[in-house]
Amino acid sequence: MYRFLLVSVFIGNFGLAVFAQQAVSKIAFGSCANQASELPIYNVVVAHKPDLFVFLGDNIYGDTHNMDTLAAIYKRMGNKPSFKNLKNNVPLIATWDDHDYGENDAGRHFAEKEKSKEVMLDFFDEPTASERRTRAGIYTSYYYQKEGKTIQVILLDCRTFRDDLIRFDKKKKHRKKGRHKHYFAPYITADSTFLGEAQWKWLELELTKPADVRIIASGSQFGIAYNGYESWANFPHEQIRMFELVKKTKANGVLFMSGDVHYAELSKVNYPGLYPIYDLTASGLSSTWRFATPNKNRICGPVMQNHFGLITINWILPDPLLQLEIWDVENKRCICYQVALSQLTFK
Repeated sequence: MYRFLLVSVFIGNFGLAVFAQQAVSKIAFGSCANQASELPIYNVVVAHKPDLFVFLGDNIYGDTHNMDTLAAIYKRMGNKPSFKNLKNNVPLIATWDDHDYGENDAGRHFAEKEKSKEVMLDFFDEPTASERRTRAGIYTSYYYQKEGKTIQVILLDCRTFRDDLIRFDKKKKHRKKGRHKHYFAPYITADSTFLGEAQWKWLELELTKPADVRIIASGSQFGIAYNGYESWANFPHEQIRMFELVKKTKANGVLFMSGDVHYAELSKVNYPGLYPIYDLTASGLSSTWRFATPNKNRICGPVMQNHFGLITINWILPDPLLQLEIWDVENKRCICYQVALSQLTFK
């Protein structure tokens, strides 16, 4: 387990010593990195000196049933100078999405999922004794301590157990503004799953463990409204189950980070009896998209150029402050939104 560095500064004023603790945690993250790109964004990440980088999926574009091919694609990524710079300077943790899972839009029926899991875990130096290697799926959690505070990072697996998506009725398929299409329809019954029962039970236990901030990492967007593309919104009963689970466990400090869509945005969802749930999407380490789909929950963005996400937590304040940011490949800050930790707390 990595631990954030503790930095202290001594300030003297007219003989009166004041000991100021520089309690700031910085977690960078991103998704959608094509091995064909030089990925200069990784050098920008390193310049920000984060304590951690979270890969949210599509960490390569594999899309293959051949595991030798998949391993070769990971090797190509690992040999890039910018990736080496990132790995040598920032601790890395990772979950996956469909293109590193092995097949576009795939779920639990992908035949090579156990083999592709091992290739991925080998690339990210997962210990041989890790529970991720012995159980189905790659979900896991990490705990980081700083100045007596705990950050819990929960990595979800949104592929291994997910039921197939429902294709949108072709007779109803339409465009909006000439570009936006509906590809998938939401389930209208609760006889399907996004995470699978084993992962749901595990997640409930995780949310009962003590932590001050809980960052849930999801390859697919969680907080967006239905738009006909891949997301949690295609399983609305599972979205509701997540909200209800946070309420049931009284888990304070929950926010989401997500990827997949090749642009950045910040979504905010209000749910009865629960504090606001934020979902900061960072998707486009090297990939881009022509347009952003409609999202009534969007409060910042979209950012269409290559970028990464950054969550900075200032613990020194009486009410710790979370700063949610998107930085682009030119090192320009494109989104900056602040949330006090008290706003993510049950009253």
